[in-house]
Amino acid sequence: MNGFGMFFKPFRFLALVPLALIATVSIAQTPSIVMASTTSTEQSGLFGHLLPEFKRATGIDVKVVAVGTGQALDMGRRGDADVLFVHDQVAEEKVVAEGFVLKRYPLMYNDFVLIGPAADPAHVKGKDITEALKKINAVNAGFISRGDKSGTHAAELRYWKSAGLEAPAFAGYKACGCGMGAALNMASSLGAYVLADRGTWLSFRNRADLAVLVEGDQRLFNQYGVMVVNPVRHPRTKVLEAQKFVDWVVSPAGQGVIASYKVGGEQLFFPNAGK
Repeated sequence: MNGFGMFFKPFRFLALVPLALIATVSIAQTPSIVMASTTSTEQSGLFGHLLPEFKRATGIDVKVVAVGTGQALDMGRRGDADVLFVHDQVAEEKVVAEGFVLKRYPLMYNDFVLIGPAADPAHVKGKDITEALKKINAVNAGFISRGDKSGTHAAELRYWKSAGLEAPAFAGYKACGCGMGAALNMASSLGAYVLADRGTWLSFRNRADLAVLVEGDQRLFNQYGVMVVNPVRHPRTKVLEAQKFVDWVVSPAGQGVIASYKVGGEQLFFPNAGK
């Protein structure tokens, strides 16, 4: 190697260093928030549609931790998230009253549906969720419960209570302690009944002979809310960025993106911020 080559190589290496540093600094400066959310919003595909639009509008990344609503609310209580995106209004209002979040914003809705084998061995098909659950219990049909303190699980327990069962314990009742997609997979493989949010059902592909059997009951209404974690309780909360997310998602722009999300031409969520 001649002297020129020996002289040039170190300088060529050094010339690359500032570019690497610039890239590192750029990555480090990208603002981000952690959002604790339900499995239904993630597994329905909504976030894959919604969050890129939010980043384009604000430059903020959103890191989603998808768990049941009960676990998401507990993450807010512990300060492990900046914003909560959930669907159990009673539990949401409780965490507001406790002072762990700043305010609850209504955001969007869809509905719950009772899914089961198309042959419908318990003869539940119709609009009345309470009567359907009574029939499932009476014939000891297979039923898969989320069993995970999620918003869907909380709703299911309310429906069982209205059917006269404070704590269902018939032999066919199985609690999986799992997300909505996994519960649907279990129902599909076992030919069992399961309560699901319509959004996840419409995105679910492993249906086998499952079908929607109960829908249209007003009690199956499923409201979602969004909340910023209180920085007084948890000073590390990225409150400015989290509030930007809330402000955007309840704005006409964010609400329009939610309304535009469809699977097979069918709208999954219906925005209702401010109503």
